[in-house]
Amino acid sequence: MGDSRPVYQRIADDLRQQIDEGALAVGSRIPSRSELKRTYAASDQTVDRAVRVLKAAGYAEGQFGRGVFVTDRSPAGSLLRTGEAVDSPFAARLLTGSPAAPALLWEAASAATGAPPRIAERLGIGAGDRVMCTRYEYLADRRPLQLATSWEPLALTEGTEVVFPERGPYARRGVRERFAAIGLPVARATELVGSRSATSAESQALGCSPGQCVTVIERTHHTADGRAVETSDIVVRADRWRLEYRIDFPG
Repeated sequence: MGDSRPVYQRIADDLRQQIDEGALAVGSRIPSRSELKRTYAASDQTVDRAVRVLKAAGYAEGQFGRGVFVTDRSPAGSLLRTGEAVDSPFAARLLTGSPAAPALLWEAASAATGAPPRIAERLGIGAGDRVMCTRYEYLADRRPLQLATSWEPLALTEGTEVVFPERGPYARRGVRERFAAIGLPVARATELVGSRSATSAESQALGCSPGQCVTVIERTHHTADGRAVETSDIVVRADRWRLEYRIDFPG
């Protein structure tokens, strides 16, 4: 029986297999459009579609004026999630053979805005209610690590020393320490982990191809009585970072 796959899919699958088996090594050039057309008796559109599939899957990236090259898909490390680290969006461990923590750098910008409906629902407030929105970009050992966007109800923080997460006496102290300082101790955090395609802005910041798969973590911090004090979206490259959860069981 003949191969029933569309030609573009067959080309993409063949190239993926060559990469997985090492016939096309990391950093090597993918065959050119004319070479693929000749090999598979395919049109320009079919070949281009196959290469787009390869890029979206994280197997290859284009370099302007040079061609398309095989990317390094080996995990860069793991993002450690523990009771001590859960409110820190940059707990990371690189796979370098060394237990030392990576050098971490990040930039953050905060602005007051209205809560989008999905964020308002997670915080238990009204859509459009004022929140402090903080956007983060993180690097680990100068490599893109993750993006994060955090929202905190201004009804809780406005007029306090913790209204800006990255400024003031409690800057960069983490959600729990900051909210404890204003009498709202955090008792638990919940996380929902999913995946989707990267947006153009995310792919540029994370160094991947548009449409490539990213892992998205929706994390929300709550007080003991169930009040949500902060919620955030964390975005990481699914092909480079794994989530590592450490769960301690009571004796």
